[in-house]
Order: sequence, then structure tokens, then C-alpha cells
Amino acid sequence: MRTYCIAGTGVRGFLMYAKAITERYRDEARLTGLFDINPLRAGYVGQGLGGEIPVYASFDEMLHSAEPDVVIITTVDCFHSFYIRRAFEKGCDVICEKPLAVNEVQLLDILRAEREYGRKVEVTFNCRFMPIFARLKELLLGGAVGEIQSVNLEWMLDTSHGADYFRRWHRRLKNSGGLLVHKATHHFDIVNWLVGQTPEKVGAHGALRFYGKNGAFRGERCLNCGHREKCAFVYRDGETEYIKRMFFDAESADGYYRDRCVFSEEIDIYDNMSLTVKYESAILTYSLSAYNPYEGWRMAVNGTGGRLEAASYTSGIPADEPYNHVAVYNHRGERLVYDMKKIYETHGGGDERMLRMLLRGGSKDKDALRQRAGSREGVLSAVIGVAANKSIAENRFVAVKELLGEEI
Repeated sequence: MRTYCIAGTGVRGFLMYAKAITERYRDEARLTGLFDINPLRAGYVGQGLGGEIPVYASFDEMLHSAEPDVVIITTVDCFHSFYIRRAFEKGCDVICEKPLAVNEVQLLDILRAEREYGRKVEVTFNCRFMPIFARLKELLLGGAVGEIQSVNLEWMLDTSHGADYFRRWHRRLKNSGGLLVHKATHHFDIVNWLVGQTPEKVGAHGALRFYGKNGAFRGERCLNCGHREKCAFVYRDGETEYIKRMFFDAESADGYYRDRCVFSEEIDIYDNMSLTVKYESAILTYSLSAYNPYEGWRMAVNGTGGRLEAASYTSGIPADEPYNHVAVYNHRGERLVYDMKKIYETHGGGDERMLRMLLRGGSKDKDALRQRAGSREGVLSAVIGVAANKSIAENRFVAVKELLGEEI
């Protein structure tokens, strides 16, 4: 039985990992410690787990006293590399929420620390475990389009999910790397995984067109805002018990507001982005926008033998369709259509399938599609976003080797 500790007791740390270990996977995993920089939040999570899991005041104290085999890191993104290195130093392996890190300095430090201490980090790319993406991988491995030449991927966030990134800590580039790192690392990893090639060069554009200073009015936070009655973006989940306890009742410990205004002038991340990535022999064109009337994605993969088209929607009118559709076209004028019934579990069924692989100790021999992701995969997905941010700031193409050298 492997022992685990969790650094970062937000919603993901609590409901995704802590609940899974203490309830569904307790026969093979044991949770021995919790840590968060906000002790009130950590205390609430400890109570929510029955009061049996020790809550620690410091990360180092937890590593020393709880003696975990693996540390699960679900903190603010910009601190991932710090906690990963400290865990390695104490002889622990790491499971890290995406993105692995937010800039090239942190990415390089993780790679070097992994080699220095002989430990390993796994990155939680749950999209790989969604049945629809697993099916795409199977089709492409089977030669559905021949040799892959290009990928077109459009990702749409709606004004519920999308807006939430502009309320929380994600709204500052220094914390999250913006949506090109925090969110799009999922999307870049999927393309890296499907294409099976290494990204080489990135050119990007980005702008803040809807949130931030674009709003007609603004306040500090929704709770006591004078515009509550007329604002379509008022945050109302603060009335939910666990959100209230984890964030609103814990504000006195760190001053963090969960319901900041989406039109704040301090927001410096983009809500409208597009980029091109050159791989060894393929090209990706990608776009992400965060203020759509519905949410979902569309993808096309072009190859020497045909074209694959797929799409999935999770909100709005397009989400009413009960099936996801994958179509493969070949040069004989044929079309093969695969209708996949939608899965309404969290993240399209990806979370539980990923947890099963991570916590049940599935060997790499059983990982036929190579869905488990290590440091290399984490770095290569995050570095596309890092390069994209640099490309936007400097108005030029950015080579991956410029950021990582020969480390990958």
C-alpha cells in the first residue's frame, strides 16, 4: 500500500484526490497528511474527511512526519516547481496537477531535480483518459489518416466556465501563465500525444477583449458589489456550503477572495488566443476563447491517407446531442462515422479513469495507449504555452530549444 500526502487543499485537492484515496481507493492507498498555506481551509478539508487525516502547518513538517511515498501537488501553478523539488529532496515521488510549471526556468528546474534525486513526477492529464480522446488515439495509431501532417484545434469556453478564470488567482500571468499555460496545457498535450512528435517552434497572438478593462463597470468583488443587480457575472456559488467554508470563511487567513470582479483592471491574461506550432513534420493551428455562448471543442487531423474530424460540446445548444461524433474520410471517397455516447462523469469520464491508473498502480505494460504522462510530457505541453506568451510579448516566433536547450 502506498502512502500519499496532499499539498493544496482547494476543490481539486479535496474532492478529486483526498476523497478518492479515503473512499474509493482506500484498499490500495492511504492518505497520511494535508497541507495548505491557508490553515482554515486545510482544517475544513480535514474535518470533511472525518478528522482522521493529520493537517500540517508546514510542507516540510508534513514530509518529515507523514513519511509519504508520493506527494500530490494541487497548489497555485507558480509554486509547483518549489514543492516538487522539496518532495524529491525528501525521497518522494510526485503526482502534479497540470500545468507542470508556468515558465521555462521552473520547467528546467523540475527536469534537473528529477535527475538529481532519482525520483519521478507524473502529470495529471485527464484529457488523455477521456474515452473520446482514447478512441482518437486508437484510430490514429491504426493508420486512419496515414502519416499526420496537420492538426486544427478550436477550443471554446463559455461565459460560466471561462469567466471563472478571471475571478480567481489564474487572472494574473505570474500565477498561472494565463490560459495558454494553465488551460491550454491540456490541449497541447493531447495534440503532442496524438501526433507523437516534438514541438519545435511557436508563433502566437493574444488579447484581452471581453473581460478585464473591457467591462462597462467593475468592483473589487461580487459579495458586496453595488453592481450585483445588473451584472451577468455575479458569482453565486459562495452560497454553496463547501465553497463558503473553503474560501469565504477562510479569507481572514490569507486575504484571498474567490469572487473577484471579472472586469478588474489588474487582469493581465488573455481571453482570446491563437497560435501555430511547428512539429518535426506536422503543424498545429490552435485557438482558444473564453466568452462563448457554448462550450466544447472541434478538431481535424489531416494526413497522407485521409482526414479525421471530431467534436464534443459540454454546454449550450450543441451539448443537447447525446452522442459525440468522429468521422474519418479517405481518398476513396468513403466516410466512416463513429458515434460515441456522451459520458457525463467529471471531465468526460477522464478523472476516474486517470485515478484508477494512478492509484491502482497500473504498470506501464498495461498502459497500451501511453496515457500516463511524466516530466517530459508535462514539459512539452507547458512549454508551448510558455513560448506562446513570449511570442505574443515579443511579436516573433519562439523556438522550443531557445527555452529548454538540449534538456528535451
